[in-house]
Amino acid sequence: MAIPVETFFLAPEAEGTLQAQIQQMIAQGILSGRFRKGEKLPSSRKLAAHLGVSRITVTLALTELQANDYLASRDRSGYYVSENAPEPPAFTAPAPRGDTIDWSRALGRRFTGGDTPEKPQDWARYPYPFIYGQTDPALFDHANWRHCALQALGAKDFQALTADYYDQDDPKLIEFIARHTLPRRGIIAQPDEILVTMGAQNALWLTAQVLLTQRRTAAIENPCYHALRDILMQSRCHLMPVDVDRDGLPPENLPDQADVIFTTPSHQAPTNATMPLARRKALLTRAAEMEALIVEDDYEFEVSFLRAPLPALKSLDTEGRVIYVGSFSKSIFPGLRLGYLVGSKSFIRECRALRASVLRHPPGHIQRTAAYFLSLGHYDSLVRRMGQVFARRRSVMESALADHGLDVAGRGVFGGSSIWMQAPDHIDMGQIDNALRQSGVLIEPGHPFFHGTDRPRNFYRLAYSSIPSDRIPQGIAHIARELASAFGQCS
Repeated sequence: MAIPVETFFLAPEAEGTLQAQIQQMIAQGILSGRFRKGEKLPSSRKLAAHLGVSRITVTLALTELQANDYLASRDRSGYYVSENAPEPPAFTAPAPRGDTIDWSRALGRRFTGGDTPEKPQDWARYPYPFIYGQTDPALFDHANWRHCALQALGAKDFQALTADYYDQDDPKLIEFIARHTLPRRGIIAQPDEILVTMGAQNALWLTAQVLLTQRRTAAIENPCYHALRDILMQSRCHLMPVDVDRDGLPPENLPDQADVIFTTPSHQAPTNATMPLARRKALLTRAAEMEALIVEDDYEFEVSFLRAPLPALKSLDTEGRVIYVGSFSKSIFPGLRLGYLVGSKSFIRECRALRASVLRHPPGHIQRTAAYFLSLGHYDSLVRRMGQVFARRRSVMESALADHGLDVAGRGVFGGSSIWMQAPDHIDMGQIDNALRQSGVLIEPGHPFFHGTDRPRNFYRLAYSSIPSDRIPQGIAHIARELASAFGQCS
């Protein structure tokens, strides 16, 4: 690796000859660890021009450093940091500079302290990862994704790779969403009614920013996706939680003053309840009576492996009242961060302008790669393969749960990738989670999904998207033993 010439500079206050200053500058770089063994220095000509000194001065300094074994010379290649150069000394980091700013007063708004939990980044090293939303390397179609990425890097896609779309999106991706993805959900939309986002969470944030103010009210499901609640609380709107039942959000319980209703009808997050068709129609009727908008997060409709999913709320909407949120991040891989918003032109126009002022647009290369992956049929194959594997894993998990007498609180009628669980009332699943990690088991405590201060702590979510079938029974056995131990201590 070559050391950039811009790394070198002479301090104005330095003393001694120019040759001595250059020697000291390079030696300090090596001793501090900034310059590593084997790294190539700029040529004497380039270094002299950069520092504004004569080339002979630089050459003499480099020769002296070579004599002291800081540098090594290679024929016709230049100078490199010597393999025998002195090692950087081990030392503790210097104390941070004093911060005299009173940040409690300087911060205009705070975004920390939300409900979104921290998940372990090293989840894959756990033998029993019942963790939601991560990619199983055994299922991901890495070869075809790489092929599509290389295709998107080709000369004919140079514009898609390098262009600043400003507030627009890759036309190939938009075309696929409009002509293939949305019609499968019964939705017909024009290109100017579709906006690509950095995942569903970004879509929800844009929606909240455009629709909600401090004087408006949002109705949310309880429990619900914790990141959505964080987003809405940051918008400073009034928040009205509505308890869900076995069929999802009950329209008759919606508060009259709600301006925007957020719902996950396909697979309610996190209970997995699926809203029946009759209730979907009732929700549209109730929203019309309230003159409210509906934001439909079509969460996990792709993994409906037990039967075909019901029509999207958006497909039943005849008034433009429903705003639809979709995502490729969960079904392809979460690091993709690619989703989309579908809504009336006036709404999408404002979201587009807001997105442009914050992040312009999702990277063009990512959009074009995804467009190829979708249009060549790889996405459909991946979803089918996931559905087949998830069906087997779910069957194994349900058998293991039944064998150990663990209580299921909710499971997807159409499929999904997780099961919502309930422990006895006095059990704190946050504590159980900490104990289970010592046995290599990861679960997801359920209390962050609930609204309010007095949240039930005995719910938890078990995902089967990232754990092989043969490990599920043993992992469930660990959970059952830990719960039995906790139950015995509390009895």
